[in-house]
Parts: sequence; structure tokens; C-alpha cells
Amino acid sequence: MGGMAVFTSEREYVNTLTPRSVLPEGFRVSTTRLTFVARERPSEEPYAMNLALLLADEPTQVFAGAFTSNRVTGAPVQIARARMERETMQAVLVNNKIANVCAPTGKQDALGLTEELARRLALDPEDCLSASTGVIGWSLPLPEMKAALPELAAGLHDGSCVDVAQAIMTTDSFPKVRHAEVGAGRIVAVAKGAGMVEPNLGTMLVFILTDVTISREELRRALSEVVDGSFNSISIDGDQSTSDMVLAMSSRRKPPVDRETFRVGLNRVCRELAADIVRNGEGTGHVIRVRVDGAPSADEAKAVGKAVVNSPLVKAAVYGNDPNVGRIVSAVGDYAGNTGLPLDVERMRVRVGEETVFEAGAFALDREKESRLSEYLSAASTDPAAVGYPRHELEVVISISLDSGGGSAQVLGSDLSYEYVRENADYRT
Repeated sequence: MGGMAVFTSEREYVNTLTPRSVLPEGFRVSTTRLTFVARERPSEEPYAMNLALLLADEPTQVFAGAFTSNRVTGAPVQIARARMERETMQAVLVNNKIANVCAPTGKQDALGLTEELARRLALDPEDCLSASTGVIGWSLPLPEMKAALPELAAGLHDGSCVDVAQAIMTTDSFPKVRHAEVGAGRIVAVAKGAGMVEPNLGTMLVFILTDVTISREELRRALSEVVDGSFNSISIDGDQSTSDMVLAMSSRRKPPVDRETFRVGLNRVCRELAADIVRNGEGTGHVIRVRVDGAPSADEAKAVGKAVVNSPLVKAAVYGNDPNVGRIVSAVGDYAGNTGLPLDVERMRVRVGEETVFEAGAFALDREKESRLSEYLSAASTDPAAVGYPRHELEVVISISLDSGGGSAQVLGSDLSYEYVRENADYRT
């Protein structure tokens, strides 16, 4: 299994976030809350919306982004993509509850918000980005959001960014913050993501701040590299959101480090956040890590891993603590048969945890091993309905060796619970 951290209360978990969440030099953040009545909803019951602001003290030339490959995208994604070519960037305004996707005045609303924010903070409006997450198809409550901006601007602070991690949550059950010390500087990142999580990116928002001096080109190169092995290697439900984005900025307040040191730190932050997102997936009872080696290429290894972790039958078996390992082998064979992947069943080996369950073309099972496997799954489980904090950081590890090449990859996913269905059946009502 994976990490062995165990948490017994929300307070205990939030206390672990305190050292992680100290902002790098040159950044301030703020959050506020508002209520509104969604005009598309056949009810007068008010919704609560959070706003969060991440602000660099000075405009920075060092910023980067990665965005969903869904061809239907929200207005914030469209605007942010276009502004990646700008000379400078300074602020990101984030809202939850409504994703601002294909709304009749979606782009106009997003621009209106950032323009009003820029006016209040004396910023260049085009140095401001927005990010939205929540219900797809509804319009932003623009008057209420604009009315909340003065309080948001007045609340800017340095220190901890836990409030931002909490404010950007939707169906997330706990805030997610990770950090790395890099030379004299820091990399700190917050994320949200619970459902509609599937590479490429996936609904996932990630904001990365650093004070390490680095060039724009190197930050963008490093972000592209680490996203592929972290956020693009997880899956909750196979549905890729319209609003996913990863944004990074550097204040350049601290001395530079060598390229590899920075990349290692960024990679650590992104991989840990990716695991947090899976652990916090809607209705997640188990985190599943599929390790594939011996594939013809790294891309094929990742695809095999995804085929296993996205199999509803595998996911349901893991949720039930039922070591029905035939479903794992079947998922590999299904992918190979439908894609032309070379697969020599006699050379394939599959392990669950430390137990070998398939090798030399046959299953290696007995009564005692089945009992151990069931205990292994049970030990890694958590209550999908539990909220506030992760009970532990354990994982179910499935290792698949194909012995047909040098490609390897790891994919993180989750099981399929009753709670996932309930959450998504009742999401808007």
C-alpha cells in the first residue's frame, strides 16, 4: 500500500496543512462568500458561492498553464488560453458552484468580473484570469459576485492559503494543499477535484505559486512535463470536465535553483496533489494505483493502466473488498484485443499488493490467498460518505508486467461506490 499517514479528526488533518500552506514570498490571497438564487433552477432556495483570489504583489512575466482537451470549454478556459501569450500576469479570481460553460453571456460575464476586480485593485484587467467550477450550463450571478469583490479585495493576506483550498471546493470533502522546499524558496499548490476527473486533466482546478527565480520558458517546460505524469495519469469516473486548468506563477523573490531541482520539487507537489484528488473523489472508498511495466511504450503502459482503473467491474470489486482478480486480467485482455496491443498471456504477471495472482498463463489463487487479498482491500478502504478529512493515505496497488517492451507508467483511480451514484444523481437537486 501507499503512504501510511492516518488522521483521526478534521482538526488533526487541517493542522497538517498549516506548514504546507505558507505562501511563497510575493503572494497574497483572500476568500469571501455570497448567496444567490440560480435563475435556471426551478426553486427560490438560495445557493452559497465562494470566491477566492490569488494575487502576485507585482505583475509577473513568469506564468504557465495547462488546460482540458475537452472541445467544449468554459469561458475562463478560453480566456486563460488566449492570455498565456501576454507579457505579464498578476491575479486569478476563482468561484465555485457554477462552471460558466456555454452560458449565453459567459465570456462577457467572466471579463466583467476581472475588469471590476482590476479596477478595485488598480491592476491591468488583462493581467487577471478567472476560474470557475460547479454546475455546467448555468449563468454566473454577476450582480452578487461583483458586490462581493470589495470584501474580497479588503481581505487580502499573506501567510496560509488553507482558506483558498477550502473555498474552491465543490463536492470535495476536504481541502488539498501540497508544498516543496526548493533551495531558498517554496512551491505551494492548492487543488480541487472530486468528479468528472479523467485525463487529459481532470473537474480539476490547480493553482501553483512559487517564489523561486525561474524563466517563463523553463516553468512552462517543467509544468508540461510533470502534468503528464501526475494530473494526466488519474481517473475517477472517465468523464473529462469542461473547466479543468492548472495555473502556475512565480514571484521570482528567491534565488534560482538548477533545472532538475526545480522539476523534482514541482513533480512531487503535483503527484501528491493528484493522489489527493483521487482520494477525495466523489464516493471514493479506495484509491487504486495501477503500475504497468514491460509495455511496448510508456503511452501503452498508461493506456493499460487506465483500462484497468476505469473498468466498472474492477472498481466495483475493489469497493466491495472482493478480490475478483479475474476482472483485472480480463480488462487487460479486453484493451489488448481491441487496440492490437501485443500480449503474450504466458509472460504476463499480475500482483495485488504483494500477492501474485496471475503468472505463466494461469491464475495463482487458493483459499488462504483469497482471504489475505480481501483483508488487504479492507485495510485500504474508507467510508465514502465521510467528509472533512482523509482517514488515511493507503492505496490498493495492482502491478501488471507485460514483458513485451520497456514502457512503464502508473495510473491512479478510485473504486465505484453507492455514494458516487447518489452524489451525482442529486448534484443539482
